[in-house]
Formats: sequence, structure tokens, C-alpha cells
Amino acid sequence: MKIIAGLGNPGSEYARTKHNVGWMLVDALADRLGATSWQAREKGLVAEARIGAEKVLLVKPQTYMNNSGECVGPLMRWYKLEPEDVIVAHDDMDIPAGMVRLRKKGSAGGHNGLKSLIAHIGSEQFGRVRIGIGRPLPGWNVINHVLAPFPEEDVPKIREAIDYLLPAVECIVSEGYDMAMNKYNPKKEKKSKKKPENRENTENTENQEKTAWKEAEEQHG
Repeated sequence: MKIIAGLGNPGSEYARTKHNVGWMLVDALADRLGATSWQAREKGLVAEARIGAEKVLLVKPQTYMNNSGECVGPLMRWYKLEPEDVIVAHDDMDIPAGMVRLRKKGSAGGHNGLKSLIAHIGSEQFGRVRIGIGRPLPGWNVINHVLAPFPEEDVPKIREAIDYLLPAVECIVSEGYDMAMNKYNPKKEKKSKKKPENRENTENTENQEKTAWKEAEEQHG
């Protein structure tokens, strides 16, 4: 059995905000799997479904984002599951809007919902389905950014990302994270075989990109 939890905030005023993109994915997955019976349990809404032969519990914590672990942790223990049996869908500011990334584990990376999950699960060894929402606009703080709806130009990107992730989540459950990451994580672009006109500038740019990528990976798992 697996738990698939989408992070977000309860209430209609938050329904279409960036912080609720994890909920959006779980709702779309429930529609795909025909899971229509939601019940209140352990400070959350849960619905049972199957992916192949595997039973899954779809979860939408009702605790508000910062206390998401108060829902997921007790559910994990009730069903006698391990952290590795938990899959969490959440928003990620360090990925451009509409981009996705699957990970087996990782740190909280400053995400308060993940901090709560790690505290209540007692481990960082649970899977992540990261959905990019991009960085705040100039003059915006993080709270304003995550609690605002997606701008019109990003709405189609998010729809496409969710559609793309539905079979990816099914692959995680049925074939494991390694297979799913290989199939669905974006591939890095291959370097051009064409010789650069200014090798020194190109090497400096590549080194800066590598450093930025490494720092982001270290910070956000």
C-alpha cells in the first residue's frame, strides 16, 4: 500500500493558489482512478483507490500547509507503512512554473509543509513529486507568491504538468522510483558539437551554470 499526499491549504479561497498545486494533482489522480468517496480521517480527507494490484490512499491534509505532517504521519503509522511508502506532491519555487521533478527523498529545502512531514514522519526518506511554480515577482514576498493564483500565462503549463504527472505517479507505484525518474524526469540538454566562438566565455558560463545547479540540488534535495 502507498500513501499519495497532495499538500495545500483548505478553503475555497486557496483552491487555485500556487501552494495548492499538490492538491490539484491528487484531485486529478482521484478522477483518473475513479476515487469519489472522500472521508475525514486524521485531520485530512482520504480516498482509497488502486493502481494495478497496489492499494493507494489519496490524502489531502486539512491542517493548513505548515502542519501537514499532523495528518500524514498518523495515517502512515495507522497503516503500518514505512516512510518509503509515502509519496508527496508539492509546489516548488526553485523549478520554473510547469516544470516537474521526481525524487526518492530529500531535505525540506525551506518548504514548511515538508518540514512538518519530516518532523511527524521522522524521516526524509519519502518520495517527492515536485511541481514548479517559479520564483516571486520583483517586489513580492514568498507568502504573497505562494498564496496567489497562477498568472494566466502559467495556467496551461500547470495543466500540462499535472496531465504529465498522472502516469508518472502510477509508474512510481507500479514500477518504482528509479524507473519513474528515468522515464519522466526532464533530461538535461546535450551540449552542442559546434565549437564556441569564444571558448573562455563559454567555459565561464558553463561553470556558473554547474555551480548554480549544484547549489540548488544541495539546498533542495
